[in-house]
Amino acid sequence: MRSLFAMYQRIGLVPLIVIGLVLGVLIGWLAPDIGIALGLLGTLFVGALKAVAPILVFVLVMAAISQHRSGNEVYVKPVLIMYMFGTFLAALTAVGASFLFPTQLVLVNAVIEQVPPANLKEVLTNLLMNLVANPVNAIAEANYIGILAWAIIIGFALRQASDTARTVVGDFSDAISQVVKWVIALAPFGILGLVANTIAETGFAALAGYARILMVLVGCMLFIALVVNPLIVLVKTGKNPYPLVFTCLRESGITAFFTRSSAANIPVNMNLARKLDLHEDTYSVTIPLGATINMAGAAITINVLTLAAAHTLGIEITFASALLLSLVATISACGASGVAGGSLLLIPLAASLFSIPNDIAMQVVAIGFIIGVIQDSAETALNSSTDVLFTAAADPKYAR
Repeated sequence: MRSLFAMYQRIGLVPLIVIGLVLGVLIGWLAPDIGIALGLLGTLFVGALKAVAPILVFVLVMAAISQHRSGNEVYVKPVLIMYMFGTFLAALTAVGASFLFPTQLVLVNAVIEQVPPANLKEVLTNLLMNLVANPVNAIAEANYIGILAWAIIIGFALRQASDTARTVVGDFSDAISQVVKWVIALAPFGILGLVANTIAETGFAALAGYARILMVLVGCMLFIALVVNPLIVLVKTGKNPYPLVFTCLRESGITAFFTRSSAANIPVNMNLARKLDLHEDTYSVTIPLGATINMAGAAITINVLTLAAAHTLGIEITFASALLLSLVATISACGASGVAGGSLLLIPLAASLFSIPNDIAMQVVAIGFIIGVIQDSAETALNSSTDVLFTAAADPKYAR
């Protein structure tokens, strides 16, 4: 067993994930029944990541703040600026792509269980209420805004505690981080199960009718990931951004693509930030915060699907209204994690800017759920990998 484990470690996590991906595709295609059965591996992996993430964020942030010393600078503000600027540029990119490649939707009727927010005020109110949530409930419900708020408050309070108390908190943080490493080491098996189950159940045949809208969505996300984000990093660091960009896409984006959960990918991003030797006081805050407010992919989804609905109904979009849509999408996307259903359920809010009826908007949401196996995966990969990318760009190791 020791020799097998040693060989497993020598191969490396990313090559093993690629092997798991290829095996998952083959099994899901050639033996669908086995693929569906292997889905349990994926469910267990995502469940383990989601379970450990809230505790990891709470303990790591609390430990980092309690042991922070005056004079040790943190770099949260520039990361937040990049988060908001990047999300706005993504929204504008989606508008430009929608004008260049207008898409006609074949609307569908489907029952959507979740209730979308009625207006922007409701989204922001929900976000603020998450901020003051009961700390126990925040951890139990994976409310990362609430977790961050309480971790910061308790961390500052612990700075007045004894050295022994702060040492205990630091040791507990190290222990949770070790548990995360063990969970992440199982990623190849989790990816194998997720891919095999997805291929076996969908086969992607149902997506053929929505190929054009998927191409616009994924094309926008690739443009942000490979052109816009590197330009932002270049301006910030003055260095060739692509080695860092590809590292983040490879080691964060691939996992996020298959878990389809920014929250589940927080432990992966924390581990990558540690591997990149980034400033712990910074990444312990910016990465969980990014999983909540850094939503370039969500802004793209909201704008592309909303403008496709407008084009389908023959509604003319002016430059001023498109700019307003981009601002609304940027602000709304920041609150997407506080709304059940994420970015898709913010489409009716955006559609209301063009007086698109709610029943039509909900049919567009239903299309979003149909193409979600690709759309949501690509969106999460972009959002999550960008969390680490912008955090690294603000770190003294990379920034000029």
